[in-house]
Amino acid sequence: MKTITITATSTEGSVRQIRDAIGGKITERWGEYILEVDNENAKGTITFITFEWGGSTLEYNITFLEDITLIMNTSEFNPIHFTYTSLGHCYHRFELEDKKRKLEQFQSVIITSKDDGYNYGYFEKDVKIHIHVIQISRVKFIKKRLNDASILNQHLYKVFHDQQHEKVFAYFGTYNLKLANLIKQYDKVKQKGMIRILIKEGIVYQILSEHMLQHDKDVKLKKQPNTSLTKKELNSVRKIAEKILKDVSKDYTVEELANISGLTQAKLQEGFKSLYTRTVTEYIRHIRLEEARDLMNTTDLNISQIVYTIGFSSRSYFSKIFKKKYNISPSEFIKNKQEADIKVA
Repeated sequence: MKTITITATSTEGSVRQIRDAIGGKITERWGEYILEVDNENAKGTITFITFEWGGSTLEYNITFLEDITLIMNTSEFNPIHFTYTSLGHCYHRFELEDKKRKLEQFQSVIITSKDDGYNYGYFEKDVKIHIHVIQISRVKFIKKRLNDASILNQHLYKVFHDQQHEKVFAYFGTYNLKLANLIKQYDKVKQKGMIRILIKEGIVYQILSEHMLQHDKDVKLKKQPNTSLTKKELNSVRKIAEKILKDVSKDYTVEELANISGLTQAKLQEGFKSLYTRTVTEYIRHIRLEEARDLMNTTDLNISQIVYTIGFSSRSYFSKIFKKKYNISPSEFIKNKQEADIKVA
């Protein structure tokens, strides 16, 4: 087991201390730093960006090749951590605790320690992890962004305004796939230079907001699970949803999708309602309409071609449900787009 002690007063300093312990090379472009490691200690990357409003992102996309204990001294740099695990898992405990808490896949987690305390993070060997952390410096964030206390529930308000770091806070929430989708958007940003950083910063705000909304929802529901499905079963539901997303035109049936997932039809429906607040059929219809709108925005296909492309057989039915969802008919949508294109030209 390798133990890494972090005493740095910034995200950048923390990553450099990790680099000193496990090796690798840090490169920088427009304020985005990437630690690349490919040796006997680890394989993968750790990426971070620091923003002027007191926030930073820290993204682990790496496999450690031996057990790692990360000890963070919070005397100087004690941010609020908003953490989401897209792949794998890790563990956390506060200094005075004996028991580790597991950060599960797809789980929203918010953690902060008190001043002069220590946070312990544990990463198991040979476990591929993709973990996205937003770290917030309370003093900077309150001065720059947190002018309206009404955006936070009472619990988070106290956490943000604990500028002296007198209290610990640990929230291990329920599963949230909206966060997974936002992080996919974050990772797929292709632009370069300052535009890349600005786009990523915008998505970071969305991720941060979703963490807060999830916390608020869980507090109101007292974190009672809204499904009886296991994490493995929910993961099977997510894979089915991704399969539909990759080929929206296919004529899916609930029976077929249930067989592919290995779940009963009842469990498949329960999973979709829990993760996407829709039945399987409603989800397919939603995805097809989203694809249709994208095709209208990005191609010159006519309505009949779009109807065929997304898997509908009736143009009139498509027009009816499109208008119900977007409050505009497909023909009006295309006309408005064409007029806007002419004005731009």
